[in-house]
Amino acid sequence: MRFLGAVVFVLMAACNSSPTPFGGTDLDASPGGGGGGGGDDAAVSGDAPPSATCANKLAQPRDATWTIMVGGQARTAKVHVPASYDPTKAMPVVLNIHGRTQDAQAQANLTMAIAKSDAAGFILVHPQSATSPTSWNSGSCCEPATTNNVDDLGYFHALLDELEAKLCVDTNRVFAMGLSNGGYQSHTLACKMADRIAAIGPVAGLLLQSPCSPSRPVAAMLINGTDDTLSQYQFVGQGVTFWATKNQCTTQMQTYNQGDVTCVTHGGCASGADVVLCTVQDGGHQWPGGGTLPFLGKKSDNLIATEALWSFFVAHPRR
Repeated sequence: MRFLGAVVFVLMAACNSSPTPFGGTDLDASPGGGGGGGGDDAAVSGDAPPSATCANKLAQPRDATWTIMVGGQARTAKVHVPASYDPTKAMPVVLNIHGRTQDAQAQANLTMAIAKSDAAGFILVHPQSATSPTSWNSGSCCEPATTNNVDDLGYFHALLDELEAKLCVDTNRVFAMGLSNGGYQSHTLACKMADRIAAIGPVAGLLLQSPCSPSRPVAAMLINGTDDTLSQYQFVGQGVTFWATKNQCTTQMQTYNQGDVTCVTHGGCASGADVVLCTVQDGGHQWPGGGTLPFLGKKSDNLIATEALWSFFVAHPRR
């Protein structure tokens, strides 16, 4: 399960007619469903009260590459701080994790998430793998991180520690999304770091971490294509069933239907930790609504994944 190397991203801006779901109850406009709490972008970032834990925090550069030490090894991450950031007010964090053979900048280009960070007001972090070719240690995948037993969990713990030390972070609103191996890694973070990760958004990813024993219910929104030859759709249901069962979900209903994309929400879950599966019919190994990965199948623009995931995250803080 890996990307083709040295792919060229063709960035495609979402046109005004494309759906940009942000919650609500309309079946054609709300992939994330309800049950996890309401709210919109302003409720998360615009009116946050001063935080007692953020005393003496300083303003940070809008864009910087941070270096942290993990087990004696220097690791990096690209950190984007929106202009709306106020060092006295807690702000959400989104970890946007690249796939195998890709890197932090490629993931930023693919997902166009920096524009969403600026518009919605959240700190955006693009972690960087330590291996060559790049990969994450996400359970049974992916080499060479797995064969070298790279301490990626230690890296993510240290990265969050550094973010909380330098920035005014809303620790109840730390989210992880990613593509392919980055999606696998978001599952792993939910399995192993549920005390710090509120919700996850794996795209073209699978749950490959075993055992998976989260310390609390973690909301999850999965986006997968039926013709993905790398993260095969026949295995997606295993992850959906795991999270819906672990979160004690009691209801199931379609919450989005636009063209080739349908989303089904498992609701009534413990702690409001909904589980959503968005299926792209005939879709490939792609980030819907983002850039295009050549030779990896059809990409749909009937769901803007970055928009939909942020909408889901807004509704699902850690409880």
